[in-house]
Formats: sequence, structure tokens, C-alpha cells
Amino acid sequence: MKKYYLFFKLRFAAGVQYRMASITALTTQLIWGLMECLVYKVIAETYGEYLPMNYTSIVAYIWLKEAFLVLFNTWNTDKDIFGMIMNGDVAYELCRPFSVYSMWFSRSVGGRISEALLRCFPVLLCAFLMPKPYKMSLPVSGGAFGLFLLTTILGMGITVAFCTLVYMLCFFTISPKGWKMVLVGAVDFLSGNIIPLPFFPASVLKIVEWLPFAYMQNVPFRIYCGDMVGEEMFLAVFKQVFWLIVLIGLGVLLWKRVENRIVVQGG
Repeated sequence: MKKYYLFFKLRFAAGVQYRMASITALTTQLIWGLMECLVYKVIAETYGEYLPMNYTSIVAYIWLKEAFLVLFNTWNTDKDIFGMIMNGDVAYELCRPFSVYSMWFSRSVGGRISEALLRCFPVLLCAFLMPKPYKMSLPVSGGAFGLFLLTTILGMGITVAFCTLVYMLCFFTISPKGWKMVLVGAVDFLSGNIIPLPFFPASVLKIVEWLPFAYMQNVPFRIYCGDMVGEEMFLAVFKQVFWLIVLIGLGVLLWKRVENRIVVQGG
């Protein structure tokens, strides 16, 4: 376990060096978050009684989404890993006395957390200082905040496990671009990154809730703002644990198949 922690630590240390890039991204996220708040404010003023979430909860959801953007987005993949798969440098990874799957998983977690720490606190600070209609609200209770932290970790684990599964699938194709375009675009929509899932039609939402994507950012954000409570909340946590185990298991099994058939050409 210690060796994988070292990979996590190395990736984390590398990630926190890009402070200027995070500051630049911070401006974009604040402007985008404010634009979304303005759009939903107009919708709430017009159709407020028909909305599945109240405006305060929507604002909290938006700011949390912007603060933890790199933690849950599936487009935030490791370009170095894709590069190793394409140019054959994965051979060096195979020479290491470690599990390649576990190594890539720990690297991905370290990279995401380092980037998220650089961005989340400034975004949340600015969100709490916004004028009242667009101001970030506090969690509905201490218990909800504790569960928010737990589900954030589980949701990040599901996201990383899914992205690691995509890395494994790229061994079976000539280029990773196809997988990235199809899967990342679909997951962005189905995880609630574009529109909160409660806004989906009921018939569509029933299908989406059977997929792992609904248990990435959707669960922790809705718990924080009080939109998910009681039995629904604890059932969502159980499903997060279930999908985390399933996706990691699929990734490990797929890697074993890749390991048996991989061929690296060149000298």
C-alpha cells in the first residue's frame, strides 16, 4: 500500500506546482458559475413553483460543481497515460513490480485532489461573498456536511475508476479519441454536470439512476443543499459503494486481459 501512496504523493506534488493555471481557470469558473446562477434565477422567477429544486439549492449545487470541477469531470484524464498507451512507453510500466491498474488509479487520485485543492477554496470563498441571490449557502446540517464529505470521496472514487476503465479500453483501439469523445460527453450529461439530475424527466431519471454516473457528483452536491434526504440519501450512499466496487473490479479484470495480450513493437 505504501508504494501506491508514493505514486499518489508524487502526482499530488506535481499537480500543486501549476498555480498560475489554476488561477486562470478560477476566473473562468467564477464567471461561468455566475452566468448559470443568472439563468436559473430567471427560470425560478418564471416557473419557480414547478421546479424540482428550490433556487437556493440550485445556487449551492452550481457553486459546488464549479469548486470541485476537476474532481468529478471525466474529461480530466491523465494525458501521460494515454501517451504511454499510444507510443509503447507502457512497457516501462510493465517492468515495475507493481499493479499497473493500482498505480494509475493512485496517480489519478493524486492529480485530481491537488488540482481541486488549488481551486475549490478560492471558488467557495468568492461564492460565499457573492450578493444574496447568488450567494453560496451553508450545508443544511452538520450531519449533511459529514455525509457530503464521505460521498464526495466515494464519488471521486467512482469517477477515477471509470476513467481508469477507459484507459484499459484504449488498449483495444488504435486511438483513444473515440472513447473520450463518446464516453466523456455522455457522462458529463448523465452525471448532472450540465443540468442537475432532478430536472430530467421522471421516465429518463429512472433509467439514469441505474447507471454509475448518477453517483458521481450528483449525490454529494444534493446532500449538501438538502435536496436529498432520509432514506433516499442513505440508499444513494449504498449505491455509491456498490458502483465503486463494480467499476474497480471491471477495471482489474480488464487489465488482466490486456496484460495477457499486449504487444509492444519497436526497439
